[in-house]
Amino acid sequence: MIEPEPLQQIGRTFVLWRRRKLSYFSGCDYFRLSSHPKVTQALGVGLDRYGLSVAASRLTTGNHVLYRELEARLARFFKTEAALLVPSGYVANLAIAQALVGQFSHVLIDDKAHPSLCDASRMLECPVLKFKHRSPADLTAALKRCGPGSKVILLTDGMFSRDGSVAPLKEYLEILAPDAAVLVDDAHGAGVLGANGRGSVEHTGADRRRVIQTITLSKALGAYGGGILSSASLRGKIIERSQLFVGSTPLPLPLVSAALQALSLLKTQKASRSRLLRHAVYVKKALRRGGVPLPETPGPIIGLRPNNRNAAIKINRGLLRADIYPPFIKYPGGPVLGYYRFVISSEHIRDQLDNLIRVLSCFGHLFEPLD
Repeated sequence: MIEPEPLQQIGRTFVLWRRRKLSYFSGCDYFRLSSHPKVTQALGVGLDRYGLSVAASRLTTGNHVLYRELEARLARFFKTEAALLVPSGYVANLAIAQALVGQFSHVLIDDKAHPSLCDASRMLECPVLKFKHRSPADLTAALKRCGPGSKVILLTDGMFSRDGSVAPLKEYLEILAPDAAVLVDDAHGAGVLGANGRGSVEHTGADRRRVIQTITLSKALGAYGGGILSSASLRGKIIERSQLFVGSTPLPLPLVSAALQALSLLKTQKASRSRLLRHAVYVKKALRRGGVPLPETPGPIIGLRPNNRNAAIKINRGLLRADIYPPFIKYPGGPVLGYYRFVISSEHIRDQLDNLIRVLSCFGHLFEPLD
């Protein structure tokens, strides 16, 4: 993988690239809270009040009341029994695996799951079976291969970052035995999906009591860090058994202060979430009318694969002529040759959306569906 050129984000929906100001449809700061004045002010206040780092594990001398405050507010917002902060969203899945190692006979994992879930599956130290992407039928077949008396844990993304599709969590739970566990990496769904922004679990109507939901604070909240939403007993197991949690310095307190403010905004400014989803629907419908092959997905992500390398060159040039940064990426789980991932935000204006629609519709014949 080639390291991409550095970018400088300016305003809330533009980027500076090679001295050019371009519309930016990438990154996953869905509400642009990372640059919201109240969030950045909370960051500064936190820095002045608490310093940069506690410089110790939470299980030694690094615990702080601010961590418990954010955990309590996350648990209330997502309607879970407990929450636990970890250094990143990636670490969240690994910490859970360390806490649950030895408790399952098999892991069942979506074949397009995030790399952090793939790493977590290996840490659970039991056979790992993949099932076809978002397929309850293939999950059923994989479950049968586990044999009678098996105790399984299912690993899947909630909203997939490649195209904004959502795992059929409610259907999965209907297939699995009552003693099965479901670990949902909801980094992209949390704060975005559901009537109250509680993510893919709320969006699908799944029984939250049977789901372990992990989130990142760097997407919808625009801050940094990871969170585990679970039962109080699992929270205790992670604190007791996860070396990642025990041995890590926790989040810098200024970031916790910023995340608390961002969560307040996310909770009270429901208009932003409605605007985000309206923007996504508007763009996707227009692109389909323009001949761009897009599936029906609820998330504000548009994944497009060019037919070939020459097509990608033409599309890149067209986007740059329209003053749009080309978000062509190569990411684990995506097409080997790469694809375009356009991410809509609540803060894009209609002119930017219409410009994107116009350009992509011109190249509709050069795209093919993501597999």
